[in-house]
Amino acid sequence: MLTLHTYFRSSAAYRVRIALNLKGLSYESVPVHLVRDGGQHHQAAFKALNPAALLPVLETEGHVLTQSLSILEYLEERYPQPSLLPGTPEERAFIRSLAMDVACEIHPVNNLRVQQHLSATFVATDAQRRDWVQHWVRLGFAAIEQRLQGHSADFCVGDQATLADVVLIPQVFNALRFGVTLEAYPRIERVWNHCTRLPAFEAASPARQADAE
Repeated sequence: MLTLHTYFRSSAAYRVRIALNLKGLSYESVPVHLVRDGGQHHQAAFKALNPAALLPVLETEGHVLTQSLSILEYLEERYPQPSLLPGTPEERAFIRSLAMDVACEIHPVNNLRVQQHLSATFVATDAQRRDWVQHWVRLGFAAIEQRLQGHSADFCVGDQATLADVVLIPQVFNALRFGVTLEAYPRIERVWNHCTRLPAFEAASPARQADAE
């Protein structure tokens, strides 16, 4: 049995939920609330699993896996079908680079602990935090939009969901939550509209999680 420590609104955990669903894998979901009780990820029991106090954590076959991209690569190697990294080496490199555009460039500067630091240390208001998030999302989305030119309208690459879609869709969810509209990014919007209608993506959505608020 796979056990996923997750939070309904964590985009990193959202990625893993999508991948598990796409690969048809059953798993137990263990909610870890990132705000309640001072942040349950800071409690000793969770930090014993992941000293970095970050989600997601996947427990599998006696192993504890952290970092969403590492977990996604593990799932691809352990359960290779359906593949999240299809195609030639060049195509797989492109898919990975799109995923990293989100996971390495947009998400790290916008996650919850960064926002909390902005408020606690620099006394940023809610409006200023929103502006911060919007700036980095728009910068990243502009580049991704351009890179998607000439590729499939329904998915980021090719005619099936790949690692790129798995990572992009949760970031679009966050973008919309922080008031970034998609009119300037029609290719991203098409991918969002298509993928979120697919059962694997829909079941992984924040609203469908047991801990959703």
